Amino acid sequence: MRPARAIPAEPANHRVAAMTLEEILPLLIPLIVLQLALVGVGLYDLTRPERRVKGGNKLVWGLVIAFFQLLGPLVYFLFGREDT
Repeated sequence: MRPARAIPAEPANHRVAAMTLEEILPLLIPLIVLQLALVGVGLYDLTRPERRVKGGNKLVWGLVIAFFQLLGPLVYFLFGREDT
């Protein structure tokens, strides 16, 4: 059998370069737009008079939509709405 090779350690001065704002913005803008759209559509849907929600408390669902970023609106659309 051949002896196992040692994995060379990275040099101590090896650092990951920080991303600049110009590199981060193209990644963040679509997520921000998606978040705002989901919150807006979720709150609009929730405030419709004919909309019924599980648990019957629209205030709680409104807080879930508004404060649980990205997941809140998705949870509302998947589990919070009752079919009319």
